Amino acid sequence: MSDLDQGVARTRQSFVGRLRGILGGPLDDAAWDEIEETLIAADMGAGLASRVVEGARARRDLEPELAVKNELIGLFAPRRTTGWPHVPGNGTPAVVLVIGVNGTGKTTTVAKLGHRFSKLGAKVLLAAADTFRAAAIEQLEAWAKRVDLPLVAHAAGADPSAVVYDALDAAAARDSDVVVIDTAGRLHTKSNLMDELAKIRRTIGKRLPDALPEVLFVLDATTGQNGLSQARAFHEAAGLTGIALTKLDTTSRGGIAFAIEDALDVPVLFVGVGEKVDDLLEFAPNDFVEALFA
Repeated sequence: MSDLDQGVARTRQSFVGRLRGILGGPLDDAAWDEIEETLIAADMGAGLASRVVEGARARRDLEPELAVKNELIGLFAPRRTTGWPHVPGNGTPAVVLVIGVNGTGKTTTVAKLGHRFSKLGAKVLLAAADTFRAAAIEQLEAWAKRVDLPLVAHAAGADPSAVVYDALDAAAARDSDVVVIDTAGRLHTKSNLMDELAKIRRTIGKRLPDALPEVLFVLDATTGQNGLSQARAFHEAAGLTGIALTKLDTTSRGGIAFAIEDALDVPVLFVGVGEKVDDLLEFAPNDFVEALFA
């Protein structure tokens, strides 16, 4: 069994298990209503669940389960033909801003993502720009040692943009391929947080004019529709280019993966399915749906 198969076991047992139980019987209006309720209970949202059921019912050429699977696969955002993260070339490193609210696994994801890039052969530098939460710096320092990656950090309370500027300087000096930046997940107000992210973007633009930073939003899969509201706010402020869905292995409601892509047209690129350093997996929509229905 693959890591993804194991990671979605709870969702498969509850959400898909219930779906299969309904799809295996007579499919009258009441049964389709029950399928819609099952999709809603899996954090897919009422509007989206209704669309999936309507589309599946219209696919009279397919078996009902296959019709539902095809509708689910169709909800995912198109994938970029170019690689992620964007590599500017000309010696300019790729830059990944990792954002999201505290408690989602954001800082851990920074380290796991850096480790993933490093295993692929890239020279990676981490930056601890979540200076508002002192524990975030200590946490990333510990992770950097664990995954054996260099880290640029200042003291707690330092200007996050100054950390980013120094990290980009260090990346240039070390010929780094990728810089992964941890950012604040909470400030005094939402506007302060978004202003800080905008300032970091401006700093990157000044220090590396050719850079096209990726903005990865970390979403805790257990937060469901509340997490979707968070993602929408960050997308409006920062322009997300990807999503990392964490704690997928701890929830039985994996429908948020469909809902967030459909709502934002931003791809889920990585899923967290455990605590180990290699438990951040690349996300492939077809594989995800197949794992759910395995």
